[in-house]
Amino acid sequence: MDSRVSELFGGCCRPVGGGGALRGRGGAGAGGGSKGKKKSGRNRGGKANNPPYLPPEAEDGNIEYKLKLVNPSQYRFEHLVTQMKWRLQEGRGEAVYQIGVEDNGLLVGLSEEEMRASLKTLRRMAEKVGADITILREREVDYDSDVPRKITEVLVRKVPDNQQFLDLRVAVLGNVDSGKSTLLGVLTQGELDNGRGRARLNLFRHLHEIQSGRTSSISFEILGFNSKGEVVNYSDSRTAEEICESSSKMITFIDLAGHHKYLKTTIFGLTSYCPDFAMLVVSANTGIGTTREHLGLAMALKVPFFIVVSKVDLCSKTTVERTVKQLERILKQPGCNKLPLLVNSDDDAVTAAQQFAQSPNITPIFTLSSVSGENLDLLKVFLNILPPLTNSKEQEELMQQLTEFQVDEIYTVPEVGTVVGGTLSSGICREGESLVVGPTDDGKFLQLKVCSIQRNRSACRVLRAGQAATLALGPFDRSLLRKGMVMVSPEMNPTICSVFEAEIVLLFHATTFRKGFQVTVHVGNVRQTAIVEKIHGKDKLRTGEKAVVRFRFIKHPEYLKIGAKLLFREGVTKGIGHVTDLQAITTEENGLEETLGPGRLTF
Repeated sequence: MDSRVSELFGGCCRPVGGGGALRGRGGAGAGGGSKGKKKSGRNRGGKANNPPYLPPEAEDGNIEYKLKLVNPSQYRFEHLVTQMKWRLQEGRGEAVYQIGVEDNGLLVGLSEEEMRASLKTLRRMAEKVGADITILREREVDYDSDVPRKITEVLVRKVPDNQQFLDLRVAVLGNVDSGKSTLLGVLTQGELDNGRGRARLNLFRHLHEIQSGRTSSISFEILGFNSKGEVVNYSDSRTAEEICESSSKMITFIDLAGHHKYLKTTIFGLTSYCPDFAMLVVSANTGIGTTREHLGLAMALKVPFFIVVSKVDLCSKTTVERTVKQLERILKQPGCNKLPLLVNSDDDAVTAAQQFAQSPNITPIFTLSSVSGENLDLLKVFLNILPPLTNSKEQEELMQQLTEFQVDEIYTVPEVGTVVGGTLSSGICREGESLVVGPTDDGKFLQLKVCSIQRNRSACRVLRAGQAATLALGPFDRSLLRKGMVMVSPEMNPTICSVFEAEIVLLFHATTFRKGFQVTVHVGNVRQTAIVEKIHGKDKLRTGEKAVVRFRFIKHPEYLKIGAKLLFREGVTKGIGHVTDLQAITTEENGLEETLGPGRLTF
C-alpha cells in the first residue's frame, strides 16, 4: 500500500471530527440499537410485548407521521393541507409521510381498507397543494393482531413552479479507469454501455480525453426526476431545457478527473463547486487505488459520500465481495468511523437515502454494472429519495445576506460576450443587477452589470443562494477576470488580503515543514501559491502535527473569509485546516474601478 496515500487517509480523518459511535435519530435508524433495526424496514415485525418504534416525530424537517387519514372533516382536511405545505417547505419541495405510525414513533399499522382510504385522502391533499405522491415501500407489522396490518411510506413531491426545482450537486470521485464517466453517461443518456466506453463519449470535452478515455477537466451532467419519481434524462432526445422543465428534482453530477496528475483539478472541483454529496466510484476488478486519497479529500472537506462499486459484470462474485470487504475495513478504521450499509434491494436503497441524510456516519455501498445494468435501478431509487442537507430556513437566512457569487469558470460566447460560471454563496442575484467583481491583481474591484442568467442551460431571472448558474456580463473585458474572483454587492465593502493565518494539520510531509516553504493553497474557489511566513510557537512541523501558520500569497490578494476550510499541497506534502485571521486590505485603500465596455473609468 502506498504509504503517502495511507498517511493522507489516516491523517485527514482525525482532525475533522469523525470519531465515535452513531448518535441521535440517524444513528438509531442505521443499526445502532434494537429500535434502529426495526427502522431499517425489512419486515422484522415486533413481538407482542415489544412493539417496534421509529424515533419520535420531529417538529421541524420534512418527515410526517400519520396514524390514519380516514374520511377527515372539511376543517380537519384544511388543517392537514396546511401541515403538508409546511413539510414540503421544510424539505424544499419534498416530504415523506409514514402512514400507520403514531407521533411517538409507535408502528401501529392499518388494515388494507383503512390504508386505502388514508392514501386516497393523502392523494387529495397532494392535489390541493400541487404535488404528486409516490409509494416508496410497504411494511407489515405483526404484533397483537390476527389481521395483517401495514405501514406505508409515501414520498410527496411538489410540481415545481417558477423554476424552483430541488437541485443537488454530486461530485464524482474515484481512481482512473474506475468507470466514473461511463456510469454518468449511462445514468444521463438512458442507454447501457457497450463495454468499450461508448456511453462516456458525450461527456468528454477535449479530443485527447476521447483518445485516451481519461477525464482531465471538470464536466457537468444532469439527471432529473419528475414529481412522480420517474427518471427524466436525454433518452427521449430531450434537450437540457426540456429536462429542466419536466423535472421536480435535479441531480447535477460534477465529473472530476481520476488520474493522479490531474489532482489539482479534482481538488478545485471539490472546493470550488460546493458539492452537497460525493459519489466515490471503485472498480470491482482493480480495487481501491487512488480512491483512498479521494476518500481522504472528501472527509477533509466534510463532504458526505456514498460508494459505488462498478464493473461487477467483469468479475466473479467472490472478487466483488472481496472489494466490498476491503472498503468496509477502510470505512471502519478509527480515523474514519463510518458505518457501511450495503444496498441489495429497493428497501435498502430507501433506508440508505434517509439514514445517509440524517447521520453523517452512514456510508451506503452499491454494487452495479454500466454494461449489464445490474443494480442500476437501486442507485436511481437512492438518488430520487436523497433529501437536501439544508432546510428552507437555512436557505432563507442565506438569501437575506448581501449578494456574493464565486467565479469558477470564464467563457466568451459569440453574440453574448463574456460569461462567468459559478455558485451564488449568499443573497439573491437578479437580471440587470449591478455588482462589483474582484480583487484584480492590484487589489481593486470593478463595477459590472448582470445582463442575463442561465441555470442548468435554461434562462432564469432570479438566482438564489446555493444555486449554480452562468451570468452573462455583456461587453465586459474578459482579460480583467480570473478564476477565484468574487462578484459581490457594492454595499458589502469586501475585505481582501495577501497575508492570512490558518490553523492547520500537516497530513504528510517527507521531511520537516518550515518557514519559507511554498505550497498551493485551495480555499473555496481560490487556488494560488503561498509562502509560509511564520509557524507560531514552533520552528518546524512534522507529519500529523498541528500549528497556526501565517501564509502570504505570492501573486495577488484574494477574497477570503475567517473560518473558511483550507487545503494545501505541494508534491507529496498535504495539509488541511481553516482560516483564523486575515490581514485585511480595505477597498478604500485600493479604490474602486468602474468598467464600461473596453474602456475604464476610475472613481
